[in-house]
Amino acid sequence: MAELLGSSRRTHYCGDLRESDIGATVCVCGWVQKQRDLGSIIFIDLRDRSGIVQLAFDEDTDKAVFDKAFGARSEYVLCATGVVRERTSKNPNIPTGNIEIFVKELKVLGESETPPFDINDNTKASEELRLRHRYLDLRRPVLQRNIAFRHKVAKITRDYFDENGFIEIETPILIRSTPEGARDYLVPSRVHKGSFYALPQSPQLYKQLTMVAGFDRYMQIARCFRDEDLRADRQPEFTQIDLEMSFVDQEDIHKLVEGYIKRLFKEALDVDVTTPIPRYTYDYCIKHYGSDKPDMRFGMEIVDLSDEVANCGFSVFTGALAEGGRVCGINVKGKAKELTRKEIDKLTEYAKGCGAKGLAWIRKAEQTACSFAKFMTEDEINAICAKADCEDGDVLLIIADGNASDVYTQLGQLRIHTANKLNIERTGYKFLWVVEMPFFEYDKETGEWLAMHHPFTAPLDECLPYLETDKANVRAKAYDLVLNGIELSSGSIRITDPVLQNKIFELLGLSDEEAHEKFGYLLDAFKYGAPPHGGMGLGLDRLVMQMLGADSLREVVAFPKVQNASELMTNCPAEVPQQALDDLGLVIGKKD
Repeated sequence: MAELLGSSRRTHYCGDLRESDIGATVCVCGWVQKQRDLGSIIFIDLRDRSGIVQLAFDEDTDKAVFDKAFGARSEYVLCATGVVRERTSKNPNIPTGNIEIFVKELKVLGESETPPFDINDNTKASEELRLRHRYLDLRRPVLQRNIAFRHKVAKITRDYFDENGFIEIETPILIRSTPEGARDYLVPSRVHKGSFYALPQSPQLYKQLTMVAGFDRYMQIARCFRDEDLRADRQPEFTQIDLEMSFVDQEDIHKLVEGYIKRLFKEALDVDVTTPIPRYTYDYCIKHYGSDKPDMRFGMEIVDLSDEVANCGFSVFTGALAEGGRVCGINVKGKAKELTRKEIDKLTEYAKGCGAKGLAWIRKAEQTACSFAKFMTEDEINAICAKADCEDGDVLLIIADGNASDVYTQLGQLRIHTANKLNIERTGYKFLWVVEMPFFEYDKETGEWLAMHHPFTAPLDECLPYLETDKANVRAKAYDLVLNGIELSSGSIRITDPVLQNKIFELLGLSDEEAHEKFGYLLDAFKYGAPPHGGMGLGLDRLVMQMLGADSLREVVAFPKVQNASELMTNCPAEVPQQALDDLGLVIGKKD
């Protein structure tokens, strides 16, 4: 290996040494993973971000060096210089297992107290304890690999988009508050008392302005902030691979992003992603998977049984159809032994927790059992089974409701829950585009139609006649990229026609004054020659999480927040001195 630039003494990383280095004098630095004192011989496993190498000390070692090795303890920081030699007792479990360093010079660069938990991948310490000492947790090899992998993804990303003509432009972090569905994080201004900046939920408006400015192809690995409840795949601050392009249509964006995904997975994981990535309409995904981000690595698709039960004697089914709803089911193939009556009862309670009124079922074990058999003929039950491909060993789970969308959503949740419960195999990477998204969504509480995305998303051309008369059927030039049931990105073609934009604002209940108050600078910019443009943002954190098969974003983010949006290591958010509040002109109300 070439000499490490920027290091006056270190010549190699610990994990990079091999048999080809035998006989070479090297210098390594790192942390003590383990010290083994065998009397006249001492071994130290020295660890850095690249891995572990064994340091050896014996009767031929200088006494001062031997004494330092004897005193070294877990997590001491050492600098060791010596000669690489073949190990007598080899370790096939690590890449450096055939060699060791016979140490001639040893420096203790930093001592360590006993860590609060073992620094290894099998530590039994609670996540809370590890997050309070995140700087120690990050020394664990699995997290070192994850963070290094994230860096690799970011580098491939920049290289790919640079090669495709994109310019990385940094947009402001302190911006005007324009809520996009979640709450903004607000930053009070000291100079302009009573006024606030917001931290960006996305660079949406600024990146559109770069198109007006003529930069043509913009990208940014951007920090974004949303004051919303956390989940395993959500953090209050996150990183987005943000894109915008002029003079393109939706298909152009799909092809470019598919090229990126193909290259990223090949270079980072040596995985071949088949392109083009399949396209499914939003309506198809909802009706077949009960989700707009379906995990398609396994079956159990939703089957519509409404026609088969339309004239049956079971009032639960016919009543739902009379109200304009649907009767649908999912077939759990080959799991009749695992799904006993007791387990089905548990699934029923889960379905009720999702809003279902109940759960009907057919279980084909040694004998066929049916929860509604007394209300239907054998021919009707056979017709249901035939439609759902329910054979011996299968269990068919059925939900009926007067609201069709509720049926799909409830079965979608039940599908995932059942797959998790039964440990149904889900391997590999299954991408899909979800296209033709609804333009509006109905708010049951307010009775208003809202923009499902942001108000600058363009409707499909064929839907323009329905903007005022049939909002439920207006679809957008919007698209999501989904991987294994996780939404990686959301994007759209933007509106640049001032007349159409004003119409959309009007339909969303925004007056001219309100629209200009919120978005005036963008609308003014569009008066001066706005090119047609579109883009999207891919969640870098979620992408890395999925690529590594991690269970939580906390495994791929260096310093994450926990469920209540606090950081345990620094104990933030925290109160500030009264003087700081006075400078900002802020008064804190009574705490609950």
